[in-house]
Amino acid sequence: MSRFDERDSANHPREQEPEFNRLIEAGLSRRGFLKGVGAASMVAFFAANPVARAVAAATQPLLGFQAVPASVADTIVVPPGYKAEVLIAWGDALFADAPAFAQGNDARAQARQFGDNNDGMSFFPLGPDRALLAVNNEYTNYEYLFADGGKALNANAVAKAQAAHGVSLVELVRKDGKWQANPKGALNRRITATTPMTLSGPAAGHALLKTQADPEGRTALGTFNNCSNGQTPWGTYLTCEENFNGYFGSAGKPELDQRAARYGLAAEDAGFGWHQFDERFDLAKHPQEPHRFGWVVEIDPRDPASTPKKRTALGRFKHENAAFTVNQDGRAVVYLGDDERGEHIYRFVSKNKVAPGNDAANRDLLDEGTLYVARFDAKEGELKGTGQWLPLVHGQHGLTRENGFADQGEVLIFAREAATRLGATTMDRPEWVAVHPHRAEVYCTLTNNKNRGLKENQPLDGANPRAENPYGQIIRWRPAGGDHGSDSFEWDLFLLAGNPGVHKEGLMAGSANITPDNMFNSPDGIGFDEAGRLWIQTDGDYSNEKQFAGMGNNQMLCADPASGEVRRFLTGPVACEITGLTFSPDWRTMFVGVQHPGEELAPSHFPDGGTSIPRSAVLRITRDDGGIIGA
Repeated sequence: MSRFDERDSANHPREQEPEFNRLIEAGLSRRGFLKGVGAASMVAFFAANPVARAVAAATQPLLGFQAVPASVADTIVVPPGYKAEVLIAWGDALFADAPAFAQGNDARAQARQFGDNNDGMSFFPLGPDRALLAVNNEYTNYEYLFADGGKALNANAVAKAQAAHGVSLVELVRKDGKWQANPKGALNRRITATTPMTLSGPAAGHALLKTQADPEGRTALGTFNNCSNGQTPWGTYLTCEENFNGYFGSAGKPELDQRAARYGLAAEDAGFGWHQFDERFDLAKHPQEPHRFGWVVEIDPRDPASTPKKRTALGRFKHENAAFTVNQDGRAVVYLGDDERGEHIYRFVSKNKVAPGNDAANRDLLDEGTLYVARFDAKEGELKGTGQWLPLVHGQHGLTRENGFADQGEVLIFAREAATRLGATTMDRPEWVAVHPHRAEVYCTLTNNKNRGLKENQPLDGANPRAENPYGQIIRWRPAGGDHGSDSFEWDLFLLAGNPGVHKEGLMAGSANITPDNMFNSPDGIGFDEAGRLWIQTDGDYSNEKQFAGMGNNQMLCADPASGEVRRFLTGPVACEITGLTFSPDWRTMFVGVQHPGEELAPSHFPDGGTSIPRSAVLRITRDDGGIIGA
């Protein structure tokens, strides 16, 4: 969602809190760091990495497909022997009584159709040939949602936009060996920006969550800007609210303090115009409504009548995804990224243990536990180091009433401010997190950061080593003793994205495993398959010019975490983002999202071709021989 982020940053520059610079460690100076780390030492670091050396022990390559070249074509390209087909696209009927897609469809029709700008997704088996796909619908592009491009907004138009947000749950059936959407599925459901939801956990009922419409502070309306996702062992779906601030605004003069500014709230919205026709989005009239967004929402996909729950114990910030794992002691651990320049990486550890096979007992497991934020430490000139998880617990480490935190609810509602006070490391836009299926390793994409090395609170350091970072990197950590509940870890950089065709040497060329044949920028979505392949999706600059020359459209790559090898697996159509990833249980069908093709009227007609308007879509990818994807 790169264009939204750019507009948000330009319209709502973040104020630096007076104590921000004092609390964050000074880190390494640009001059000192670049003096300590040159191209030769960077290559030597990756070559000496103990995980990279493990390739010598490998008996068979993990990546078994032929890499595809970069592309600027308005189509999907996959390796020879693979097929990519559209499973479902924005506006397709989700119910038997829903109309077919048309740009003129109204709000009522959109509420019965697949939502717009699909992002994170999860696959829930219902039987050998029946399943449920839960898919986030992040936002809308007014240039395509409305025939007039949204120039003449009214209440009906805003209602349509709200109906295109949220989550789509669509039943799938397997016919002739292929998974297909079933508009007659009993579990099909749309969850939108107006669906009632329960606020649960430590912040539920807090004074800061109370509004005129909800004086108890326990019932919120809707979810929107749902970026990525998570999936629990007890069969529920976690959807994550990201850039919620862009939907709030006011024609009046709202009283916005430093805390509001930290979350990007301002009288000028991101152009959605909801506050003009839906009063609860007017900051001057309802200043606490934004506190009810920026959470992780848990949904029971198998019960269409269930009420989604916003799990406040996981903190309020711009959630990217929720990477779930069960620790060796049985507790649930959820890793979380806060997708904004200079924000942080978090971890939640549940108080109670997961009860295998007892879904009912696990349903509220995410309401009790401890939220932590990460600090990454490194010696000068090194791209590896150690780290600590710092607990966001009221009464500890300065999180007290005297410092503006009256209770645990306030710590969680203003988790960003709490993280700053603890001295957490500011990162280059933490996006998706993925946990290795067989080893105690965790990976996080750091997409890019034009502020790195320029803003005082974002100095160069080992984890974020490049000034005005245009390419991004993937950081990896290993918890002490293989224990995801440990408060300490070791970390390194799995890769630095870069352009070796433009930059012949140095950090901007990328790490040693980046070549002219696999280069990319802005890693965003990531996920593992059962074999341990790391799939990497991009949401970056697709201009194919200057420092991005040769990179083409956004893409999906696959990496071997042991050897560090990276191959390009897929390229997307014009002006899209590749995002969202899940598999069928036999690993023979991959589902991948194509978001915002043709954004800002770029010349795309994906997926229908001809002169059609472009539509976001979910792809079904299979092998011609029916084999396992990637092998």
